[in-house]
Parts: sequence; structure tokens; C-alpha cells
Amino acid sequence: MKTFLRLLTLMLTTSLVYGGSEKISKDLRDKNPGDTVDVIVQFNQVPTDKHEKKVKDKGGKLKVKFDVVKGGAYSLPVDSLEGLAADPDVAYITPDREVKGALDYANATVGANIASSYGWKGTGVGIAVIDSGIADLQDLKDTQNVNSRVVYSQTFTGTSAADQYGHGTHVAGIVAGNGKLSTGSTYTVSFVGTAPNANLINLRVLDQNGAGTDSLVISAIQRAIQLKTTYNIRVINLSLGRPIRESYTLDPLCQAVESAWKAGIVVVVAAGNEGRNNSAGTNGYATISSPANDPYVITVGAMKTMTSLSRTDDLIASYSSKGPTILDHIVKPDLVAPGNRLISLLAPNSQLISQYPSNSIAQSYYKKSGNPNASYQYYRLSGTSMAAPMVSGAAALLLQKTPSLTPDQVKARLMKTASKAFPTTSIATDPATGQLYTSQYDVFTVGAGYLDIVAALNNTDAAPVKAISPKAVYDPGTRQTRLVHGDGLIWGDALIWGDALVWGEGLIWGDALIWGDGLIWGDSMVWGDSTTQGFGLIWGDGLIWGESTTVSGETTSIAIQGEN
Repeated sequence: MKTFLRLLTLMLTTSLVYGGSEKISKDLRDKNPGDTVDVIVQFNQVPTDKHEKKVKDKGGKLKVKFDVVKGGAYSLPVDSLEGLAADPDVAYITPDREVKGALDYANATVGANIASSYGWKGTGVGIAVIDSGIADLQDLKDTQNVNSRVVYSQTFTGTSAADQYGHGTHVAGIVAGNGKLSTGSTYTVSFVGTAPNANLINLRVLDQNGAGTDSLVISAIQRAIQLKTTYNIRVINLSLGRPIRESYTLDPLCQAVESAWKAGIVVVVAAGNEGRNNSAGTNGYATISSPANDPYVITVGAMKTMTSLSRTDDLIASYSSKGPTILDHIVKPDLVAPGNRLISLLAPNSQLISQYPSNSIAQSYYKKSGNPNASYQYYRLSGTSMAAPMVSGAAALLLQKTPSLTPDQVKARLMKTASKAFPTTSIATDPATGQLYTSQYDVFTVGAGYLDIVAALNNTDAAPVKAISPKAVYDPGTRQTRLVHGDGLIWGDALIWGDALVWGEGLIWGDALIWGDGLIWGDSMVWGDSTTQGFGLIWGDGLIWGESTTVSGETTSIAIQGEN
């Protein structure tokens, strides 16, 4: 009886504290009313002193102001949240959530080496890498090997912008490494980034363990926008993410990336590494992370190069997260790029090398007279975190060639020219467990196709409309799913992005919503069959992962990087 009374009291207290307010995110509602929490408060306008005072009067303390999301990060008593949410000037309140971080064959596969031979190397373009920091390495210096191309560094966590984790340096090498320490007559393989002469803006938000928070990422995005003109920042790379907790229209991370996009900066985001997650019976569908779920940004999934220079034998990495996005049903990823077992720069004395020494490569792998000892310059990682910088570099090449391109035009060209030649299905084996994973090549797995840099550089289309990723809409009457553009047009029934269709000579998603010779949805069980386990979670309004899910990060991708 006492136990029952305690539970009843707790339920009544929770009800009184929150009152079901739709302005308070669900993951704030299990907090103890007596606690103080770090939150992000979004207002209906850029907050003024009047708004700051309202929060202060509720016992809140401002940590950092965010013009990009019309709000700020605050420390607030839990029992004041309901009263604050009742204010008509307050739009939404969320926790300051945790985020984590989600080349020898890769460049040839997507045509970056050909682009470089014609002089397209990202020269003069600034790419903001919002990650765990960037180490000062030879491969990131200028063509005279004198000055660093990391032209600006700032930390939002810790005391140094140096990379103690190792993730950001690896990403930076994929984006803009020039291969200085692997190029020449004494080397057999050169590890060159996609845009080897681009400038890098190092904005550190992840700590030595690869973890950060929403507020740190938003602060970095805001800083990138402020520095846009100073360093010609045209691209932001976000190889990080966390689970989706609400619609992208309310998520502060999504609002921040949209602000950058509207400021003229291409935002490229890793899709996430949850494609093998079948805990909800969805076969890995609807596992895209935030802010990759935002319809403005370019969301990138991971391919396996199969250690060949041709893309014809490449296959999807089974861990690459798949759409549609939970809650909003946005079609993601937008395209795919090499991301499995990529070799790039190693940050000295970083956590990743100490935690995962098996990811080291032997010096003999790329040096003619090299020994079998581990390289202290290069390292191998896998994940959509590695695929995203491939696309960020490609965007820089397009912007070097045609600086007047808008983010929408860059996205449209990359998606339209992406290679669409895929098998129907493929099977991957986890070498650690022997478990098999079957992947289908539908739009929620590979998006618009496989990055093709040469084709994108040769394209001259100028998108006259916003390149917003479409939405998938399920019709329970016909048990069919159609694609709807952000402006309400059904993709496939209307022309979009100029005089040509995104898919070339056919309708937008092929011929009458057919992908090649198979249905756009493949034969997956979760499309159109409401009796399957995962159907209600994908097409309903619930969350798919619960509260204890692993966030998108390299811990996941490293564990499965030996995928066959």
C-alpha cells in the first residue's frame, strides 16, 4: 500500500509540474522537480532583455545566447519549466542533449582525383569542421608546405582546440588532406582528401571522449556564420549526431543548421550508423539521427569501396542509417559516399588510437621500404562520419568552380548527378559475429545515389526552387506511399530543379515511382504492411529508439568497420 501511495504521489507531482505542455520536450518530463537542468529555450523572436529577465525571474541562469535559434542555453530549476512554457513568447524547451561523432580507393571511386587533375582542389573555399578539433599536421599545410590551411581555431569545450579524441583530424584529412606525407617516389599509395587545397576552420565541440552537447554545436554553428565573410566559409561539416526527440521544426540543432543554410553555407551531415538496429522491428529503417533529419541539409550515408578504383562493385555499408526520418518522414539520406575503412590523418596521442589500436595501418601499406610497424601518421576509420566529409569536399570543389552557387543549387547538382546504378540487394557479414545483414537499395537507403564529383562539376543546372528533401506520405486507404516535395508537389508528377528531372530521363524517382527494375521501396516489409512490427513506429508519431539508445558515433562504426 505504501509503495502504491508513493507511486501515486510521484504521478500526481509529475502531472502538476508539466501539465502535458506541448512546449516542453518529452525527455524533460522524467526529471526530478527539485533538480536543476541545462536546457535550450527557443523564443518566437530573437530574445531581448525582457525575455532574459523572464527566465531569470524563474530562477534561470543564461549560459550562452543563440541568435541562430532565437534562444539560448540556460540552467533552470525543473519546477519552473511549466511556468516558463506558459509564456506566449516561448516556443519550445529542450534539454541540452549530448551529441557524439557519427582514402586510397575512395577518391578514385567518386572522381575526386580527376577533378584535382583539372585544378579543382577547393582553393579559396573555407570549410568549417565542427568536431573534436584538428591536429597541426603536414598534410594540412599549403602548397609551399609553410603555412597551415587550418586558418582559424576555436574551442567550445576544454581549454584547447587541439584534437584529443582523433575524430576531427581524421575528418579534416578526408575533406582537405593533401597527402604530403604519403606522396612521392618512395610511396605506393597516397592519402589525399577530396578538396586538398581548401582552408579549414576548426571549431571544436567534442571532448577527449568524442562527446559534446547541443549548445556547443549550436555555438559553433553560430560562430561559423559570424566568420563566413572573413574566411569565405561556404561549407559546414557535421560528422556527429544524436537521436531524434521531436520534429525538426522544433529541434534546436535543426533550427541552427537551417540558419546556416539560409546564410549561404552548405551544411553536410552524417546520416548516422544505426542501419543494423532492428530493436524496433524496422530492419534499420527510420534510424536517421539529428540534425541529419533536417530537409535542408545534405545527409550522407556510407558506401564500401570494396578496395577497388571502380564504383561499379561498391556496396552500401549495412550500418548506414536509413530513412524515412522518424516523426516527420523526410526522405533521407540525400546521397551516399565512401565511408567504410577509410584511411586518413591520425591525431598524435589521441584517444581513438589508444582505444582501437587494431585500426592502425602498417607503414608498409603505403611505403615502399616501410616496415610492418603501425603508422604514426595515418589511421583507418569507418562510418557515415567518414562519408560526410567526402561530400563536404565535393561541395567545396563546386563552389571553387562556381562561387555564385547557393546551398540549394549545390545540393541539387550533387543529387541529380549522383550515380544511380545499384544492385537490388546485397548481403554483408559481421566478421566478429558472423551475422548476415541484407540491404535493399531503395531511396531510404541510398537516397538520390552515389556521389559523382566529375558529373557534378560538369552540370550547369541552376535550381530555381529550394532543394528541400521530400516527405514520404503513407495512404492507409491504398496502402501506398508517395513522395511529396516541401512545397506540396508530388515528386514524380512535377518537374523540379530546372528543366531536367533529378533522375535524368525518367520521372523524379524513376519511371512512375519505379527505381530501376524494382519498386522504389524494394520488397521491404515495413512499407505498406501495417501488420509488421516496425510499421506503426515508422508511420506513427512515436519515437523509435526509446530513451537509452546509443547515439550516432564512431564507437558504433569502429566496432563494425571490418564489414565484409
